[in-house]
Amino acid sequence: MTPKHLPWRVATVAAAKRESVRAKAILLDVPGWPGHLAGQHLDLRLTAEDSYQAQRSYSISSAPDGRPQLEITVERVDDGEVSPFLLDELRGGDRIELRGPIGGYFTWMPGDGGPLLLVGGGSGVAPLMAIVRARTRSGDRTPVRLLYSARTVDQLLYRAELDTLAEAGDGFELIYALTRGAPDGWTGEQGRIGREMLAARGFPPEDRPRIFVCGPTPFVEACADALVALGHEGGWIKTERFGPTGDVK
Repeated sequence: MTPKHLPWRVATVAAAKRESVRAKAILLDVPGWPGHLAGQHLDLRLTAEDSYQAQRSYSISSAPDGRPQLEITVERVDDGEVSPFLLDELRGGDRIELRGPIGGYFTWMPGDGGPLLLVGGGSGVAPLMAIVRARTRSGDRTPVRLLYSARTVDQLLYRAELDTLAEAGDGFELIYALTRGAPDGWTGEQGRIGREMLAARGFPPEDRPRIFVCGPTPFVEACADALVALGHEGGWIKTERFGPTGDVK
C-alpha cells in the first residue's frame, strides 16, 4: 500500500524523553496500529488553527513488538517549522495525526540473517535503533556492529541504552565517532566515518554483511562509495537519506 492510500490515524502523546541536547524521543499511543518492521517510517501531519498543514516523515525507533505504542525521535532543525513545535510545545495527552508504516526496502527483522553492519549519522541512527532493539528483544544473536557518528558527545542519541547493550556480550559491538572534538578520556573514534574507519571497524567484504546506512545525504553517499571501494557488493548496501528538513528520503 502506497503512503497516500494509508489512513491517517489520531495518535496520543504518551510521554517524551530527552535523548540529547537537541532531540527527544516521543512515545505515541496509536489505536489500530497494524504493526511495523524495524527500519520503517511514518508520516506525521500538523494542522494549524488557520488550517495550514505541515507534513514530515520520521523513522520509527521502537522495536516492532506488537504494542500499539510507537517511538519517534525528533531532532531540532534550525529554522524548521515542525521540529520546534514537537520539541517545545507538544505535551502528554496531545493528539497528532500520523500514517504508516511506510517503506519495505530499508528493513531487517530477526531471522533475516547477517552479520549486520549499521552505519548512522546524527538522527539517522533512529531506524538503526529499531533494528538493534528488534534483535535484542527477540533474543536473536546475529553479529552486529554499529558505527555511529555525531558532532559532539552531547548529541549522541540513546547513549545510555546503547552502552548497556554493548556491555551485554551477545554479539553487539558499538563504535562511536565524534566529528567536532572529543572530551578528555574519550575512547571512541574521532573524525568522519570514511573508508579507513569502515575498513578497520566494519566487517570485511568476504563476510558478506548486510549493510544499512542512514543519515544526511552527503554522509550516506560518502559511506556507500567507501564501502563499494572496499569491495562490498552494492546489492548488500541499503541506504536511507534525510533531506534538509529532516524528511526521510
